Amino acid sequence: MPRNLKIALAILALAVVIGLIVFRSLRRHMTGMAQTQSSEEQARHEVVAPPISTSTDTPTRARIFWAAGSDKIAPVEVTLPLSADPVLRSKQLLQALVANPPTPGQRTIPADTDILAFYILPDGTAIADFSDNLSSEMPSGILSEQMAVNSIARTLASNVSSLHRLKILIHGQEVDTLAGNVDLTGFFDLNPSPPAVAKPSH
Repeated sequence: MPRNLKIALAILALAVVIGLIVFRSLRRHMTGMAQTQSSEEQARHEVVAPPISTSTDTPTRARIFWAAGSDKIAPVEVTLPLSADPVLRSKQLLQALVANPPTPGQRTIPADTDILAFYILPDGTAIADFSDNLSSEMPSGILSEQMAVNSIARTLASNVSSLHRLKILIHGQEVDTLAGNVDLTGFFDLNPSPPAVAKPSH
């Protein structure tokens, strides 16, 4: 084998080894940055929106729906201090959904999203009012938007049985879509009302 070819192969092998070392180091660095960013996001959110606590809070097993892949959500059981009041309980659940995903990849709601208000009408209709961040920082696309709405609706439905349907507002206003795709002009079903029982006539 010519000497020049041996030198070229040795340089190439050295470059491959250096590349692998740099790649592993870069991957560790990126993983560390992602974990740091997630911690910073959570800390920032807790400063802006401190945890909601009430005198009736008790540690409760709750099912929070976070991302489970790029196109679906799945429940994760966590223990949270939850209020007996359905309005406050709902706000606590939504705050946990936004602030505490198990990993950054399981996040369905932009980290800076705030729950501005939450109401429950006498017929069991829940009105959830979110800050503009829910719309402006949401990755546009039918899957990410649908997962966000589904995670909100299913988290509420699984933990607050008195809620029958959900209306999502952005900064106090009804908007046409979340970020260009999912329709927000209607209502989302939660726990359907039981059918009315006909009274026997006499």
